[in-house]
Amino acid sequence: MLFKIVIVAMLAFMVYNLFRALLLMNKNDPNKPSMSKYIGRRLMLSVAIVVLLLIGLLTGLITPNPQPY
Repeated sequence: MLFKIVIVAMLAFMVYNLFRALLLMNKNDPNKPSMSKYIGRRLMLSVAIVVLLLIGLLTGLITPNPQPY
């Protein structure tokens, strides 16, 4: 259960970074950090989530749905 909570928290943080980048793109303030900082965090979180899902599947922490409808 903890594994799934960590994945959901990472997804929520990824969406947060997406909206932070959106706000920076709209404001265009040169004193703020660049939009690529937040997009880069989002990309690294995506890779980490995929790796965690693969590890969870291989170790048996999570099981895939055998018959999706």
